[in-house]
Amino acid sequence: MRNLKDLLYSVSISQTVGRIDVQVEEIQFDSRKVKKGDVFVAVRGVTVDGHTYINKAIELGARVIVCEEIPELIQENITYIQVGNAQIALGVLASNFYDNPTKDLQLVGVTGTNGKTTTTTLLYELFTKLGYACALISTIKIVIDGEVIPSTHTTPDILTLNKMFREAVDRGCEYAFMEVSSHGIHQNRIAGLHFAVAGFNNITHDHLDYHKTFANYIAAKKKFFDDLPKSAIAITNVDDKNGLVMLQNTVATKKTYALKTDADFKAKILENQFDGMLLEFNGKEFWTSLIGKFNAYNLLEVYAIATLLGQDELQVLTALSTLKNVDGRFQTFKTATGIVVIVDYAHTPDALENVLNTIEAIRTKNEKLITVVGCGGDRDRTKRPEMADIASQQSQVAIFTSDNPRTEDPELILQEMEAGVQPQFYNRTLKITDRKEAIKTALKMAEPKDIILIAGKGHEIYQEINGVRTHFSDLEVATELSQLLNK
Repeated sequence: MRNLKDLLYSVSISQTVGRIDVQVEEIQFDSRKVKKGDVFVAVRGVTVDGHTYINKAIELGARVIVCEEIPELIQENITYIQVGNAQIALGVLASNFYDNPTKDLQLVGVTGTNGKTTTTTLLYELFTKLGYACALISTIKIVIDGEVIPSTHTTPDILTLNKMFREAVDRGCEYAFMEVSSHGIHQNRIAGLHFAVAGFNNITHDHLDYHKTFANYIAAKKKFFDDLPKSAIAITNVDDKNGLVMLQNTVATKKTYALKTDADFKAKILENQFDGMLLEFNGKEFWTSLIGKFNAYNLLEVYAIATLLGQDELQVLTALSTLKNVDGRFQTFKTATGIVVIVDYAHTPDALENVLNTIEAIRTKNEKLITVVGCGGDRDRTKRPEMADIASQQSQVAIFTSDNPRTEDPELILQEMEAGVQPQFYNRTLKITDRKEAIKTALKMAEPKDIILIAGKGHEIYQEINGVRTHFSDLEVATELSQLLNK
């Protein structure tokens, strides 16, 4: 049990009704989980308002209600705490409940449209190689000192985060690396966390189904940096046209990295091949098995953050040279007949273009490039024609197929994609709704040394259709089919 008065430390309170010097059990924001003696925080969500469940929470045994509006009917022996923003209050309460674990960690948050998973995972792997116990919060997985925990959201809820960070501290972790999504920032789902470093990768059109405008999307990312304390470091990619926007109002120490522009951390790509790159970081060369300009940016950010956190530069570069690709990010294999197959998570126009440009920079032009790509249902529809346009322009064959249609008709999604294809590229495109069949067709069309890019799902091991997830891995399907077709 905890004393409510202690949990309310640093919470911005407008009004209290009832006693605050009381013992409470746990903090909940989901009324269904409330038990006797709990604190219920009435959060206003995107689709649900927790205030409508206050009475239910009390019936289930809630002792304390934290809310933005105190109900007209006050119940006896219940404490009501009125706050300006319940989600922010939840973050502070959660941090206090778990004894502010992020104050005992060097917490690094990375945000941006593309590259968050790769950057945070590489940071985790780098610091692990350097001998530290670490935690990772990413789209693919959550890891605490080597133990993998399933991940369901890019940014988990604040109670879950604090519980995980407390476990990380208790297990001796010194560093933690997490993806910070625009949704999580906008919804204040990182409130109360203490970041040592915040990194910005890039920003391109995505999530406009949620943010509505690109300006709102930029503002959400920028808020992460605006809210940093003076003790933190903010590092941004100044090659991105909105990179410096992130630093405009932050009080944190400002640092920059770039491949094209003058910056605190500068990189050059000296060689770029299908088996890796020779890179130069701040005048020092090293080889990496990772491929493409986007990975040069990711690695440079990792290098910059590590050195800013006091790690030895040469040890960092040595460890970086041993790191491998993150699952579903430009994963490459060759079939028995010499066809190069690349599986990548590219699910935005910018990410797809980056991957295709990377392939274009490496290939000899004597081989065909076949791209298999789809777009997810119930998500930003504006990117569908853009992605089809990019795929059809930059590939010899573009096969449009189903991704995760969710509740939408896959055929209608493909029609919206096809609308973006310019007339002169129509003869390069095919439409095959079944994703497995689309991959099979690409393999049948390919000849030795040809390149097949399977884009959109990357690390995902499911396909979601009408609310049902069935097992589906692009890498597994492509590997199995290539073996069958080669028999």
